[in-house]
Amino acid sequence: MPGAVNRPLLFLDVDGPLLPFGMPAPPQRSAAPPQPGVNPLLARLDPEHGRALSRLPCDLVWATTWMDEASKVIAPRLGLPELPVVTWPDEDDADIRLHWKTRGLVGWAAGRSFVWVDDEITEADRDWVSAHHPGPALLHRVDARTGLTAADFAVVGRWLTGL
Repeated sequence: MPGAVNRPLLFLDVDGPLLPFGMPAPPQRSAAPPQPGVNPLLARLDPEHGRALSRLPCDLVWATTWMDEASKVIAPRLGLPELPVVTWPDEDDADIRLHWKTRGLVGWAAGRSFVWVDDEITEADRDWVSAHHPGPALLHRVDARTGLTAADFAVVGRWLTGL
């Protein structure tokens, strides 16, 4: 049941995981052709990602600088509902070793198990989460050149079903 307190969270970044920086997706996989006045990177969305994300046993949460635009622009193209969005602090983190999202995601999770899917996760983030988050957490780094792959979904799915 979505929203159940005991369900894990999946914090999802957009740029890199869903919008890869490498070659565009082939036209048959693209969620929508490029249109005038529309961000051309949106053509790189793979509609299968929405179906794959929906099958995961977790609650999806946008963890992206797209903020609310992710639910307005990205979600409909992937067949996803409007999702909660992590809001980010205005101040920079004093610990430059950490990704600027790390502390905010741990705070947002409030002890719940979570997966964080992003292309900028480092060992410093993993170490900090391990030391400061009481629940299980998987920080899964995605190759920004290719975006999410079947292998990424397999890793995340195995971890979630193993909780």
